[in-house]
Amino acid sequence: MLRLNRRTDYAIRVLLALSRREDGARVPTSVIQEEMLIPPALALQVVAALAKGGFLITHAGRDGGLQLARPPRSITLLQVVEYFEGPIHVSECINGKIDCPFEAGCPVRRQWGHLDGVIRMSLSRVNFEDLAEAARRWEQAQSSL
Repeated sequence: MLRLNRRTDYAIRVLLALSRREDGARVPTSVIQEEMLIPPALALQVVAALAKGGFLITHAGRDGGLQLARPPRSITLLQVVEYFEGPIHVSECINGKIDCPFEAGCPVRRQWGHLDGVIRMSLSRVNFEDLAEAARRWEQAQSSL
């Protein structure tokens, strides 16, 4: 079963929180972790990984904080998921980690490959600017209740 680990989920939360702010905004890690309900120890690990992956920039000091490394429109869910999880495969037979006597002639394997492609395409179409806008609309709807 395809399932994202907690680090990936937290990374998506961090990027979403930053995407919802003005371009170039610097936000302290503590503010992001509190807002997005991320445990402090994991927040530091996730931030370090996101910085290493080129998704955000960290600034030290009094005016420091986290900042997106590029516009939210240019960061997709696929990029983040594959950075943290590796290539997406719904079955181990697709990524070659198991020996299968049926190999490429297996009709099920072809379906798994098709499903991998559908998932990748869907995730590649979702960027963080769109997610930030969806979050704003949801908050507005909640506040009008």
